[in-house]
Amino acid sequence: METAGKGSWIARRLEDALNSGLTRAYESVRVHPDEYLMHLRMAHCVPVVTYDGLFTLPVTDLDAIAQDAVHGAMKMACAEGAGLGFGGLLTIVPDLGILSAITMRMVQKLSLIYGFQYNTDDEIAELWIAAATAAGVDITKELLERTLIKNFVQRVIGRMAARFSTEFAEKAVARAIPVASSFVGAALNYYFVRAWGNRALAHFRQRHLAERERRSHLEPILLGPANIVCGNAQPFLLGPTDIG
Repeated sequence: METAGKGSWIARRLEDALNSGLTRAYESVRVHPDEYLMHLRMAHCVPVVTYDGLFTLPVTDLDAIAQDAVHGAMKMACAEGAGLGFGGLLTIVPDLGILSAITMRMVQKLSLIYGFQYNTDDEIAELWIAAATAAGVDITKELLERTLIKNFVQRVIGRMAARFSTEFAEKAVARAIPVASSFVGAALNYYFVRAWGNRALAHFRQRHLAERERRSHLEPILLGPANIVCGNAQPFLLGPTDIG
């Protein structure tokens, strides 16, 4: 009975912490598309000058970059969980705040890798739909009642926080023991980011394939050649394959 009560308390604490963390992430954490496109070109030798060009590349190339993004987020989350985990439950609020930021940056990167920016309200809504899908949350009702983007996002965040708190409350009980909590915190963060990352990747990959199919029926627009520098390599010529 006592364990159940503790699990219920932790669940409420987790829900509040994740709700707050995701809200702050929505308001302040952003991967800037232009800067990230430059990163893709320099670090991964992606031969495009616009995000539209990503729809002409082999999907397996995008999958590999997406997997790197997920694995990078998993490593960051694991290290963060191990560090703050020594404080036990006392550090669960800052822990989830940082974890929320890591997770949302990962989702944004996956969106961009598969060619989807998030500048308009509709694009931002699609980003949070992907985040909810990654969390395993059904937001059909929220989609039907969608009005202002901020209100929509807040409802989605609430659903995501509730789902997460239920899923991880029992596992988080071990964080009450500071010595063990470092290992538990690292494991929880690793599992959390891996699960969300894989589901988000699948979501964006499916959208990418559908969009690629749609574009295959449109008249191609040929772009002029452009020079792209990859890392320390010499510039190479980008021809008319980078089309929208």
